[in-house]
Amino acid sequence: MSVRRLAQEQPTSFAFSPESLEQASWWIAKFPPGRQQSAVIALLWLVQKQEGWVPEPALHVVAGMLSMPVIRVLECVTFYTMFQLEPVGKTAHFQVCGTTPCMLRGSDELMAALKAEVGPKEHVSADGRFSWEEVECMGACSNAPMCAINDDYYEDLTGPALKAIIADFRAGKTPPPGSAIGRQGASPEGGPLVLKDPALYDGSRAQPIKTLPNAPEPA
Repeated sequence: MSVRRLAQEQPTSFAFSPESLEQASWWIAKFPPGRQQSAVIALLWLVQKQEGWVPEPALHVVAGMLSMPVIRVLECVTFYTMFQLEPVGKTAHFQVCGTTPCMLRGSDELMAALKAEVGPKEHVSADGRFSWEEVECMGACSNAPMCAINDDYYEDLTGPALKAIIADFRAGKTPPPGSAIGRQGASPEGGPLVLKDPALYDGSRAQPIKTLPNAPEPA
């Protein structure tokens, strides 16, 4: 695993919004007395949802709320790659899978589109709205190549399809996530090939339950 460090430029302070603080209290209350530190990942995620990334001052706030050493919070935030340690685009952050299945299916084309439309990897665009990075497998290999945008998966992408998605975000739209070719889940291109008979699911083949001889009557 590559070394993950906090950003060099940091804000001077951090505070949860009233809404985030309410959610943080809800998470902390889920754990029994003495086990509140188990909420650390949930609270770090709330920080990221509020700020777009996890600034260093937030680590001290989370540590204080959970009565745990700051170093323990730092260990969590640097271990899990879902946490962004530097600012990302305010409108959309793109995470392109570059692992073998996606690479063989054209992830290089997606990265080229992002370089052209957004800018260099791991840098925020000049207008502050977009950023992107290359990541390891995101578990959508059958629908490769794919890109996670904010909290959603966009799959079966091509360079032009990704450029169209970027254009929609620029226009203030939220493109629907999922397969760019209309694939149903992870089924084959063109639709399912097996288990297509509706009678398998509509209950028409259901048979009455037969009781065994001398079986006790149901209560």
